[in-house]
Amino acid sequence: MALGFQVSRTPIASLIFFGMTVGTLILVSACICSGQNAGTTKPEEAPPPAGLVQIDRVPAKGFLYPFYLYVPPEFREKKKNRPTYTLLVLPNNTGTADDDFSIHDRSARQLAEQSCSMASELKVALLVPVFPRPKSDWHVYTQALDRDSLITGNADLKRLDLQLIAMIESARARLRSEGVRIRKRVLMYGFSASGMFTNRFTIIHPDRIEAAAFGSPGGWAMAPLDSWNGKPLRYPIGTADFEAVTHKKLDRKLLKKTPMFLFMGSLDTNDSVIYRDSYDQEDQDLIFSLFGKTLMARWPITEAIYRDNLPQSTLRLYPGVGHTVTKEMADDVVVFFVQHMHR
Repeated sequence: MALGFQVSRTPIASLIFFGMTVGTLILVSACICSGQNAGTTKPEEAPPPAGLVQIDRVPAKGFLYPFYLYVPPEFREKKKNRPTYTLLVLPNNTGTADDDFSIHDRSARQLAEQSCSMASELKVALLVPVFPRPKSDWHVYTQALDRDSLITGNADLKRLDLQLIAMIESARARLRSEGVRIRKRVLMYGFSASGMFTNRFTIIHPDRIEAAAFGSPGGWAMAPLDSWNGKPLRYPIGTADFEAVTHKKLDRKLLKKTPMFLFMGSLDTNDSVIYRDSYDQEDQDLIFSLFGKTLMARWPITEAIYRDNLPQSTLRLYPGVGHTVTKEMADDVVVFFVQHMHR
């Protein structure tokens, strides 16, 4: 039902989209080349799905980048008692750093276009932000909501989580003016880097989340803990300096009530911990010493942390699966969202 990008540091990112049709999920794989030459012949683009629009950036309203918004046509039907709908947010994940904003826009647009049928089946509206991941500021891993993206001095790249909230509020106001009511809390889903974004956004802003699903979030799912074995866990390993980097208090009480679905394949080796755009060396050293040097070594500890501290979370390891989203995983994400919508 969703989209995930495979190994985030290769020039070709594998786009995996799951559209839900009459109770059946269909897996469609496509490859997006992030660095095409200007002279490359491109296939003729199909028209966008009806109801999908790009909303331009509005700095005065708090977001410096555009986003894609899709509303199923039936939401606009005039009914005596119109329901209030939910918004599904899919953070964008280009799969590579690039200073050409059109690369990120094309990737986000494809994600939005390929997710419209799923949104219609789930009866949710859809929002996909177009956040950049600049090569010139490669250490600021914006699309993963890393530490640098919260504390950078670059105002254009800082606090994309707050920019996303501004986008959500802008979409709600826009649709409200058209007679379509949207809930404040959203569903959010991401895989790999966008899984990291979803995981971290959920912990920072549980008041904005109805339910969140995140797959293989970079080798380490953020722990809602200040320390482990006497060692402080700074963001994004844990929450030791949460207030310093987010300028808000961690709402542990609400986090415990927030449904989360964390999943990964048992053969997944895509470890962002060892890359300096994702974690500093001191973070890698701490994770290795406390939790293990591989994803599978860390998984049991993550299970224990989430089980003991986030009782509404569900964790699942899929045997024989690498860094990808299978149909079974996608089915489970859909079931999870259906179970927790409108809570």
